[in-house]
Amino acid sequence: MSPAGVDTVAAGLAQWHFRRDGFVVQRPVFPGESTTFPLVAVRTGRRSDLPVLFIPGGPGMGSVLPYAGLRAAAARRGLDSIMVEHRGVGLSRHDRYGRDLPVPAITLVSAADDLAAVVRHCGVSQVVVYGSSYGSCLAQVFAARHPELVAAMALDSPLLSVEEDLAMVRAHRRSLLWHGEDPGLVAVASAVHDLADLGVPMAEISHVVEVVYEFAGARTLLRLLRARRLDRLLPIWHQISRLGKHYLEGPGLRFVTEPDLVAGIAYGELGFGLPPDGQPLDPQLHFAAVADRQPSYRGQPLDLPARLAEFKRPLAVVSGQRDLRTPRPVAERAVALAPEAVLVRLPKVGHSALDTHQLAAVGVARALTIGAAQHLPMEAFRFAALPRRGTSHRLGPVLNAVTRL
Repeated sequence: MSPAGVDTVAAGLAQWHFRRDGFVVQRPVFPGESTTFPLVAVRTGRRSDLPVLFIPGGPGMGSVLPYAGLRAAAARRGLDSIMVEHRGVGLSRHDRYGRDLPVPAITLVSAADDLAAVVRHCGVSQVVVYGSSYGSCLAQVFAARHPELVAAMALDSPLLSVEEDLAMVRAHRRSLLWHGEDPGLVAVASAVHDLADLGVPMAEISHVVEVVYEFAGARTLLRLLRARRLDRLLPIWHQISRLGKHYLEGPGLRFVTEPDLVAGIAYGELGFGLPPDGQPLDPQLHFAAVADRQPSYRGQPLDLPARLAEFKRPLAVVSGQRDLRTPRPVAERAVALAPEAVLVRLPKVGHSALDTHQLAAVGVARALTIGAAQHLPMEAFRFAALPRRGTSHRLGPVLNAVTRL
């Protein structure tokens, strides 16, 4: 199917979900101005006094179409779910005249205030907020600006502070997969060194290692690294190395991932384009080729660690064992900061349970709605054992099967 055909199908599906569960809230394009745009949101499940506001990652990820399965799973478990199509994305991409929203109008603060407008429109006094990856950052900004609307919060694969997080990510990746400080990853680290010594570009190695380790685990990664050293499985290697390139270099996939208009958040506020440090396995290598064409980094709008220390409501921090993008040390820091935080350690899970293990995410959200946050650490292994669902949960089994063959 042609790209235009894919867009047409995606548009039809998104509109179908909107007609079934959606509503529109008129929002100012810029704060204080009279010009508005239609912000789209959906609400699924039996209505309750304490819905769950799910906020996906990105920025640029759609909510209405990609997470229809999540909302259905949540509804089957008795949850009342709200999701907001992020300004500048999907059904919230255009102003009332059909023009793209201007990039300067799309900021963390404006997106957080959009969430508050939707919650108030729904007529509820509070929500449980579940934010994943970038969504965890947006959730914290929302909670800081509108604390009266938040009953409890889950931060899945959390982001806290751009520069400090990046230092922790680099140290964690290198300790595991370059220095081999985990006994179970010594062979993997050695295989990474072998490819670097052969002259395989470090940007390729870094990205492939991240994807395969998170989705398929150490054994599958080791098989692929050894195959690459022997010039085997090259089509698979190059396919993985290109994963995400459409997000960085193109318009994305309409109604699913649309990175262009949210570049001011991604690069200007979250530091996607911060320069590599010249050391191996740097996550910034993935963005280096396009960073000079993106907005300059100006910093986060709020000191999130300081605000998290003031958050005195139940908080669940969800952390996948194999997460290399927002790894366990960042999650542990979030738990140490927040007075009522618990850590939910999900074994054999990578980044963002909301995308790779949705039943676990729904389980965490449900526990927060019934006031059972304190039991979540003991439930982590049970959640992890549930059937895998999500927008990208199939990638791991596919990689495992291909490398075995």
